Amino acid sequence: MIYSELDIPKKKCNNLVESFFDIIKDELAKGSDVIISGFGKWSVKHKRARIGRSPQTGEEITIDARRVVTFKSAVKLRTAVNGRS
Repeated sequence: MIYSELDIPKKKCNNLVESFFDIIKDELAKGSDVIISGFGKWSVKHKRARIGRSPQTGEEITIDARRVVTFKSAVKLRTAVNGRS
């Protein structure tokens, strides 16, 4: 869509999009939030270790502590998705 909308060569569009996502990944890996005004915010949350159950056996297992990426959409995005301007 970027290629057709902006009349930029496909390879350049691909490089642009890949670079954009690489920047987001690098910032999240550092633990920084990434905010795009009018679109939303990606954040890294820390989850502590906990006890869970194996769905197959019912056996208790330890779920390791980990970091997860969360996304909270901006009001403008939610409004557009719900068909309001």
